Amino acid sequence: MPRFAANLSMLFTEQDFLARFKAAADAGFTGVEYLFPYDYPATEIRQQLDAHGLTQVLFNLPAGDWGQGERGIACHPDRVAQLRAGVDQAIEYAQVLGNTQINCLAGIRPQGLDEQTVRATFVDNLRYAAERLKAAGLRLVMEMINTRDIPGFYLNTTAQALEIQAEVGSDNLFLQYDIYHMQIMEGDLARTLQANLALINHVQLADNPGRNEPGTGEINYHFLFAHLDRIGYQGWIGAEYKPLTTTEAGLGWLKTYNVI
Repeated sequence: MPRFAANLSMLFTEQDFLARFKAAADAGFTGVEYLFPYDYPATEIRQQLDAHGLTQVLFNLPAGDWGQGERGIACHPDRVAQLRAGVDQAIEYAQVLGNTQINCLAGIRPQGLDEQTVRATFVDNLRYAAERLKAAGLRLVMEMINTRDIPGFYLNTTAQALEIQAEVGSDNLFLQYDIYHMQIMEGDLARTLQANLALINHVQLADNPGRNEPGTGEINYHFLFAHLDRIGYQGWIGAEYKPLTTTEAGLGWLKTYNVI
């Protein structure tokens, strides 16, 4: 059975960020992920990981001004220098925190630019990041996100991601497959996971509709968890969902699906 990581940007948010590590461990999680670590010294986060026996699984490259609605800058031609500086910052954090993969968010497509320019920018930035991360012993993943939750997001489907991965031409660029986003955009979850297993280096989950915990919507997680185990997925699964009520009240799925 794959290992499960709590996404601290969405779970245990009733508590201060650094207190969420203990809460995740107490709930039975063995790993954690979150959007960004950059508001805290890496050494402080590392102390929390060590104190509670947790593995740092994943975080994102710096993605612009999140509070102002930016959702990544990798497809923005005027932000290349900022993206590259962010790669260096992410490497510095990962070397302290111990995670072996970092996610790149493509961002919302900039207005007024042709497709060729936007795609070329994204491809060049991915190629740069993949090479820099590989030299540091880290893997790069990119995430496909649905256009309902983030209208205009540039990377939306598995097919598009596979085309871009091939164009980048790096053996250090993988896919982050979010079951919730891909249920909305394309469905056919089990077949897609199996067909692209070699390139899927991280999986995330939430149910649909609502983006709440497993068992609250239409996705058959009993089947999918068994399927991931059966096809030999060896990576982590990040619990990146919005609790229907409170985090603690919504943790019953861990026992229902016998994953912890």
